[in-house]
Amino acid sequence: MRVNYNGLWKILIDNNMKKTDLQEVANIAPATIAKMGKGEFVSMETLYKVCKAFNVDIGDIVSIR
Repeated sequence: MRVNYNGLWKILIDNNMKKTDLQEVANIAPATIAKMGKGEFVSMETLYKVCKAFNVDIGDIVSIR
């Protein structure tokens, strides 16, 4: 099973942001962003931080294949 974070990457593009900007606004580690880039699982706490930073629901940033 793989995780798809395409919704998150689209949000970053729409906001003219880079992954390093995501790290700062959501207060998450670079290693976590690397895991997301590889389609790996991350903690619910991390997903919550991202959702809160962009005021979106979890389904807007991640999907499971």
